[in-house]
Amino acid sequence: MNTTSYAIKYQRKCLSNYQSSCDSYSFFNLLTSEDLLDKVEELLPVHRERLFPPTETLSMFLAQVMSSDSSCQNIVNKSAVQRLTDGLPMNSTHTGGFCRARKRLPLELIKGLAQHLGNELDQKAPKQWLWKKRKVRIVDGTTVTMPDTEANKQAFPQHQEQSPGIGFPICRIVGITSLESGMLLNAAIGPLKGKGGSEQRLLRDIQDTLHKGDILLGDALFATYFFMANMIDKGVDILMEQHGSRQRLVDFRTGKSLGQRDHLIHFEKPKIRPDWLSESAYESAPDTLQIREFKSKGKTIVTTMICPKRYKKADLSTLYTSRWHVELDLRNIKTTLGMSVVSCKTPEMILKEIWVYLLAYNLLRLLMSQSALLTRKLPRQLSFKHCLQLWLWALPMLSYMEEEMIVKLHLLMGEQQVGNRPGRIEPRSVKRRRKSYALLTIPRHVARTTIIKSGHTKKLKCSSSDLI
Repeated sequence: MNTTSYAIKYQRKCLSNYQSSCDSYSFFNLLTSEDLLDKVEELLPVHRERLFPPTETLSMFLAQVMSSDSSCQNIVNKSAVQRLTDGLPMNSTHTGGFCRARKRLPLELIKGLAQHLGNELDQKAPKQWLWKKRKVRIVDGTTVTMPDTEANKQAFPQHQEQSPGIGFPICRIVGITSLESGMLLNAAIGPLKGKGGSEQRLLRDIQDTLHKGDILLGDALFATYFFMANMIDKGVDILMEQHGSRQRLVDFRTGKSLGQRDHLIHFEKPKIRPDWLSESAYESAPDTLQIREFKSKGKTIVTTMICPKRYKKADLSTLYTSRWHVELDLRNIKTTLGMSVVSCKTPEMILKEIWVYLLAYNLLRLLMSQSALLTRKLPRQLSFKHCLQLWLWALPMLSYMEEEMIVKLHLLMGEQQVGNRPGRIEPRSVKRRRKSYALLTIPRHVARTTIIKSGHTKKLKCSSSDLI
């Protein structure tokens, strides 16, 4: 048998296995499953028939955030051309109707679908994706900026180091993703500045996403006493870098030794009750916590997985390095999809736009999980941008594709793997020179008045120090 015929036979075998696999078949039908349709109907508001009904509006909103040109005009133009090619009556290309339809979309519909997709995929994840038969979650935070309208500035104040009228409103997002599939399970959104905007506070808002038996990875910011106590009470294990306030107290000569720079210690409950914690909750918290602490790759790690035989230090160290995946997930959402700067003018629409991005991200992760099952790879091995590009090209023809063609599309998605480049080091600087414009250091209306009076300022020469 020659190589070509063997490859075709192997591919047919993979297709056969794909069709007969319960897990992969359920993934394949998840987008059109009765369960998802029931969820959509459950979340849909009462509405009358319009040019832009809620389902079509949400579909256009998703296409809008996935497009390189994410303007409302672009997506309305595309919809108008699609109606012509489908033989439907011509509609206006003015964006007012679509913008009003987006405003009518309930946030619960978008948010509920994003969470539903994440939970459905997480429940159906094959056992071979798990770490020691346990599900691993990763938590991290990020920020996005938005137009500086008065409403946005009131809800999401700009950074305190920026002068009024210079910066932009900014909000903080804390999300929990699945290590196995990359799916976003839940997220909390709040202001960067002011009450309720800290990452610890936002994590407390979504900590019900974590269930007994889960493992949570996070950076040093989240390894606080009362959060760890709450996780132990829920049966959730944590693996995080030691909190900065305890770094200077690390002494491996104390506690019960488990190996080289690996020991068990007891944390004492803080004497001062935090403002956010009620008196009864403070009193009910344990007086001490038994925590495992070890040194790995220059970092001090704390964990509640204290058995050295079941959880070896080397295994935990390797698992903690997987925390970096959440940074890549945030990069995919903010850079690849383009959520780093959102465009809506009101806080209500800002929240909807962010959740539409998160829903689009979960839809792409669902496709990647389907492709990973088909090609016998892990979802984390596939290129997010490659799958996004193929999906965007396939969308116009999707309604005409038969099931076998869609399966082949998943095979194409599974071809490009993300490179394994351990220890990669790149300089945080750029080679291409920037445009030599001065920074805007005064409010825009003041700058306009100055230009009218004195003309434009001369362009500045860009020095090498500006590029670092």
